[in-house]
Amino acid sequence: MNFDSLLSLYETKACIVSIDFYEDDTYGNIRLLAGNKAHCDDMAAIGHPFVPNSPCEDYFPKNRNFEDYCFRCSRSKKPLHAYVELYTMGLWLNMFLIPIESDKPNTGYCIYVYDVSPKVDSAAMVDLSGDVASEVLKACVKLRSSNDIKKTFQEVIEDIRSLCDSEHCCILLTDSETRSCDILGDALKKGTKLLPMSNYMEGFYTITETWASTLGGSTCIIIKDQHDMDELHKQNPVWAESLKGAMAKTVVLFPLRFDNKVLGYMWVINFNAENTIKIKKTLELTTYFLASEIANHLLLKKLEVMSSIDSLTGIKNRNVMNIHVDQVVEGNKPMPAAVLFVDLNGLKRENDEKGHSAGDKMLCTAAKILQKVFRDGDVYRAGGDEFMVMIPEIAEDEVEKRIQQVHEVAKAKDIHFSIGACHGGKDIRKAMHTADERMYADKNAYYEAHPEEKYR
Repeated sequence: MNFDSLLSLYETKACIVSIDFYEDDTYGNIRLLAGNKAHCDDMAAIGHPFVPNSPCEDYFPKNRNFEDYCFRCSRSKKPLHAYVELYTMGLWLNMFLIPIESDKPNTGYCIYVYDVSPKVDSAAMVDLSGDVASEVLKACVKLRSSNDIKKTFQEVIEDIRSLCDSEHCCILLTDSETRSCDILGDALKKGTKLLPMSNYMEGFYTITETWASTLGGSTCIIIKDQHDMDELHKQNPVWAESLKGAMAKTVVLFPLRFDNKVLGYMWVINFNAENTIKIKKTLELTTYFLASEIANHLLLKKLEVMSSIDSLTGIKNRNVMNIHVDQVVEGNKPMPAAVLFVDLNGLKRENDEKGHSAGDKMLCTAAKILQKVFRDGDVYRAGGDEFMVMIPEIAEDEVEKRIQQVHEVAKAKDIHFSIGACHGGKDIRKAMHTADERMYADKNAYYEAHPEEKYR
């Protein structure tokens, strides 16, 4: 067969791929038999001149998904297209596989036409069949039109599970800093014997850590039959055993990447293997948009935390305190049974004599004491060395007991508080004013008893 004559018709990079078939419907050697001028020039440009009839991995990174595409194309005699991110190289690959007639009974041939670029091509990305594009569009519309992001993600993965005809679909977020996982959505087919992901969460982060090496630069992991599962067991026995225990026979797993960071993973288990290519294309594009939405969700969540949590002590800040007070004034929240103002005595002296790091440590310890004692209330850092506590339901004598408990715990840590409380008030602002006045009276009494201490 005159491959060179055939390849000369292609102006973009193209080469002839051969793949050996086995009787058990698996494949063996994959070789690059010939390449056109564009392909040879490309190989020469990266310092690796092309030699015809060479193993495929001599020129392209070994990738089981690419091998499977070559196998399916040459075996089924159907053309295939894929547009994938080569994230390890910072490139996007647009590839076409076209089957050609073989002159050997156990060997298939296909033309591999490809192009790479550093930027995503939206036109290539959406070059999908109508039904696949419809499913992806439906997911995007749902995500963009929702105010309840977690509920919407649950609906999206229900749709994905149904599309893949799988028994299980899950989106799992991972946090490398805390070494933890969080389920964003989990869908199970009605009547399945598979268990929800919540049953496997304990210690599961250690399994997710193994996925990066198993992916090995691929955009996804596809386990479509027992042969693939056996190969996975050789490469990643820990995960393979976990899948076996979960009664998984087929799996597609995609990392959710955004800005070169893995935010988590999405997978389907026990899907219809006859639709592997369609499932891969659908999930490939869907995860691209899902990752963007998840990144936005996590950013908003982070900003929400930053706007509501005091960065030093980790307790609620003045902004949230004011919102809570306004909601009580407007009648959207009930009047708390008790309001307390708490001042940390001696912070200025601690800062002056030992430095601000010591003062910061003192503030953090004070916040922890208040959180521990008033565990059934809301503790806020009102500003500087002042804290405010609102307790929804508590008896007046219990408030006094708690105040005494605060003093006892604080004394053991060489910390001193001035505390003022108002119980049973009907107006939140009047209660705050009363508690503040009583706190200052307590503070004046403290400094009268300890004149050696610098005020504030």
